Amino acid sequence: MSRSKALTYYITTRLFLAPLQLLTIVTMVFLLLRATPGDPVDAILGGRAPEAAKETMRKQLGLDLPIWLQYLNYLTNLFLKFDMGKSITSRGKSVWDIIGEYFPATAELAVFSIIVALVVGVTVGTISASRPGTALDVGGRLFGIITYALPMFWAGMILQLIFAVGLDLLPLGTRFPATLEAPVRITGLYTIDSLLGGKFAEFFTAVQYLILPSCTLGVLLSGIFERIVRVNLKQTLQADYVEAARARGISENKILISHALKNALIPVITVLGLTFASLLGGAILTEVTFSWPGLANRLYEAINERDYPMVQGIMVFFGAIVVTASIAIDILNAYIDPRIRY
Repeated sequence: MSRSKALTYYITTRLFLAPLQLLTIVTMVFLLLRATPGDPVDAILGGRAPEAAKETMRKQLGLDLPIWLQYLNYLTNLFLKFDMGKSITSRGKSVWDIIGEYFPATAELAVFSIIVALVVGVTVGTISASRPGTALDVGGRLFGIITYALPMFWAGMILQLIFAVGLDLLPLGTRFPATLEAPVRITGLYTIDSLLGGKFAEFFTAVQYLILPSCTLGVLLSGIFERIVRVNLKQTLQADYVEAARARGISENKILISHALKNALIPVITVLGLTFASLLGGAILTEVTFSWPGLANRLYEAINERDYPMVQGIMVFFGAIVVTASIAIDILNAYIDPRIRY
């Protein structure tokens, strides 16, 4: 089978499996929510509400139906009507409307965090790999281990104590000062909206509030990129074509940047896509620690409130992002790396 046909077959297979992956996520979330203790009706009406009122509420929410029928109804609405339902605790607002309201904050935090993670991780990994056996190499390895092992919530609180409470250099949390009017919503991203509106003061304020949470999350994620870059760059620097470049008298810096680093960054593409996708769904600790009004923080509130439609909707939304990112990265790798076989 030729490479083009094999690639077409692989892409078709991945696209075919995507709905099955999403169905698995939907099923797991649906069953886990109903297996955990707690009743959404009690969360709404309170534990001392009359039993008749509770039964009426259950009928209104469809929770009086058998679980298998609830599951089938949810799948029908989700996959045939693209309807995730309405939030139980948000005065009947649709799940899609809430996702549209909160997701831009999470996306903005994720973008800035991944930029920090890439810059720090690739820089430290490159320095470490280019100085094997030295203190810089040891320091780079320690950096990767420590940043990977540190709990996000602990690191976030320590940085809040240092830079917000102790030094008073950065805001403690939230996304924008409560005393100021937020930028006019265009994209939902405060940094972009303020620039589009020509409000540079709002832009610098939005960036100021982004620095602490994005740097915290970005630095802790940078250890992943540091290790990948260091390992692959060390292997690349020992390749035959690198030795040939040295024999031709090419400087070490040019070999490192123009030859070795390009090839060493290929695995980073895979990790970058999946890390960014997981950032969108895994920033919950960051958002809760810094009171960031994003979708992950809203998910945390929905879990506490036993808001079934909200939890299911956000998890499905994040799951769709991860599945889509995974497929896109696989296809991109297939085109840029001819060594991949299917």
